[in-house]
Amino acid sequence: MRTWTTTWRLALPLALFAFGFFWLLSSAPASAYPPAVGIVGKARNCMACHANDGPWTEDASLIVDLLDKESGKSLREKDGSFLISAKPEQKRTVLIVLGRAKDEAAPPPHRNGWIFVDPALINRDHLGSKFAPGWEADLSMSCRLVGDNHKAFEGAKITVLPMTVRPTGAAKDAEVEWQILMTSGEAVKGDAKQGLRQNYYERKVRLKVEE
Repeated sequence: MRTWTTTWRLALPLALFAFGFFWLLSSAPASAYPPAVGIVGKARNCMACHANDGPWTEDASLIVDLLDKESGKSLREKDGSFLISAKPEQKRTVLIVLGRAKDEAAPPPHRNGWIFVDPALINRDHLGSKFAPGWEADLSMSCRLVGDNHKAFEGAKITVLPMTVRPTGAAKDAEVEWQILMTSGEAVKGDAKQGLRQNYYERKVRLKVEE
């Protein structure tokens, strides 16, 4: 009896995994963000499924930033892109900050979704991260409800999450797209353009291997 129970406990997780994997492969292409962009689908960006018709159009109120976790300094370059640099095998943690300024007239978004993706890898058949080759990132995509705080953005309606990146020995200088979608409301099943107020933004993030 004990042997049968042990065998069942070992077999059940494998059976569930096999069922889930079969279901994923046999399902229609996913249209949920952000994984549809290159992970479980091959959408070029969020606009393949979503609209860009929300009220958050004032650039002066837009908060899109990457902060060095240790120093708190922004990694934004003069051209509006961002630069993350690290030595081979060195871990570097940045804070992903998204949202709207505190004095904006429009009601703030309810949630922020994003993905960091190498456009050249979107069409590759691989269910894992599509971050730059040779670079590891522990939060290359996510979706979070607005309501975080950071001293650099007092009173702003933001989300803040850390992401740790590490260039492996095979890493080279690279560039990824940071695709961002701010939304409020609830989407209609099967149609992400209905029921949501949403705005899309895109930034470039350069990755540099330090000598």
